[in-house]
Amino acid sequence: MVRAERKVSRQRLAEAVGVHYQTIGYIERGQYNPSLDLALKVAAFFGLPVEALFSLEPFQPLTDQVYGHGKDS
Repeated sequence: MVRAERKVSRQRLAEAVGVHYQTIGYIERGQYNPSLDLALKVAAFFGLPVEALFSLEPFQPLTDQVYGHGKDS
């Protein structure tokens, strides 16, 4: 999770993108899909392309990508 890795609080991110801090928690838990506008604001906040943060397919854990673990191993 980029937010936690960069030591950004939910409150700080929420204020930067104009939402309630609980909305950030809902997004992180997969309980809420952000609008395109919100997804772009979050991506811009972190200086990343939107597809680095949001995807239609679940992200594989980084350890699976780096070490080749996962369901195909």
